[in-house]
Amino acid sequence: MRFWIDRNTCIALALGVAASAGAVTGAHAAQTSAAAGACGDWSAYRSFIERFMQADGRVIDYSTAVQQTTSEGQSYALFFALVANDRATFDKLLAWTRANLAGNQFDPQNARLPAWQWGKKPDGSFGVLDPNSASDSDLWIAYDLLQAGRLWSNPGYTQLGQALAARIAHEEVASLPGLGPMLLPGPQGFSTGNLTRLNPSYLPLPVLRGLAHDAPDGPWTKLADNAHRFVRTVSPQGFAPDWAAWQNGQFVVDPKNGDVGSYDAIRVYLWAGLTSPADPLAKSWLAALGGMRAKVAQNGFPPEKVSSTTGTATGEGPLSYWGALAPYFKALGDEHGLGLARTRLAALDANVPGREPVYYDRVLGLFGTGFIDGRYRFDEAGRLVPAWRNACD
Repeated sequence: MRFWIDRNTCIALALGVAASAGAVTGAHAAQTSAAAGACGDWSAYRSFIERFMQADGRVIDYSTAVQQTTSEGQSYALFFALVANDRATFDKLLAWTRANLAGNQFDPQNARLPAWQWGKKPDGSFGVLDPNSASDSDLWIAYDLLQAGRLWSNPGYTQLGQALAARIAHEEVASLPGLGPMLLPGPQGFSTGNLTRLNPSYLPLPVLRGLAHDAPDGPWTKLADNAHRFVRTVSPQGFAPDWAAWQNGQFVVDPKNGDVGSYDAIRVYLWAGLTSPADPLAKSWLAALGGMRAKVAQNGFPPEKVSSTTGTATGEGPLSYWGALAPYFKALGDEHGLGLARTRLAALDANVPGREPVYYDRVLGLFGTGFIDGRYRFDEAGRLVPAWRNACD
C-alpha cells in the first residue's frame, strides 16, 4: 500500500532548504536556437540531474532514510529530460526504470506497472521496497513516452506508451458506482467495502488530455470529466485536500488523512495552472481552486496546511510551494501573485552554503519556473509544446 508519510515528514523537516546544486554545463552539444530550452541551456535542470540522478539513470530522494527512488521521481525526470531535449538522459532514466522498477518487463508486448518505491532494505541491500504501483507516476511515464515518440520521431517510445496506458486503464482505473471511471491511487489497498480512497493530485488534466489524444480507446476523456467533478466537489472553500474518498455515491472526507491539504495537494494548483486555457475545463477548474489565490493575497504567502472543508489555514508553506503556484497565478492573470512567486523562486535557487537541495523542492521548482519562463506548455489536446524545435544529437 502506498503512503506519503515518509516523504511529507522528510519535507517538513527540511523546510527552508533553498539551495541549488549550481549550474552544470550541458553534456550535449548546444545547437543554435533563439528560444529558451535549446540543447543544454537549462541550468536548473542540469543541476537537478547532477544532484539527484546517478549515472545509470536512478533518481534518488536523499531526504529519506532509505535513500529511496520512486516511480514519481523517474516519471518527473523523464518529463524534464524531454523538455530539455536531452534524449540521452531520457534513455538512461527509462532503462533504469525498466530494469529495477518493472523487473525488465517493460516493452510493448508486456508493459508491467512499475513498483512505486525502491531503496535500501533492512539488511542493507537495495531493491523494491513496495511492489504496488503509483497511478500518477504511471500516467506521467505513459505520457512522457507518447510525447517523446512524437517529438523525437521514435515509434518505440509511442508503442510502449500506448501499452502502458492500456495497462493503467485495466489495473488502475475503476468504475465507481454512481460516478464511472476514476483513477485509483494504485491497484492494491485503496478500496475497502463501499469506500474508495482517491488523491486529487494524481489527475493532471493536460496528461489526461494527452492520453485521450494518443490512446482514444481508453477512458481518459470521461476520466477527465470525472476528475473535474471530483476536484470541484472536494474543494468547497477553494482548497484541494491531499486525499478524499468516494462512498455511497458521493465524495466524502478521507477517513485516514481527513480534509487537510498540504504537500500532495499543492500539485493540484500546479496542474490547473499548466492546463491550456483553450481546454473547455480549464476556467472552471481554476475557479474551483480560488481559495489559494485569496489566501496568498491576504497573507502574502501560501499556507502550509489548510482544511478543505472549512478553509482554516495554518503555517507558512515552504519556498517550493511557489514553484507549484507560479503557473497557477500566471493562468489566473494574477500579476501580483506571479511576482511574489518569481521572487520566492529566486530565493529557492539561491546557493546557500551548508544547505543541500531537497528532491521535492527541486521538482516543484522545475515545473514552475520551466513553465513561466516559456520552456514548455501544453496545447488543448494535452500535447507537450517545448521551446526547442529540433532534436539534439
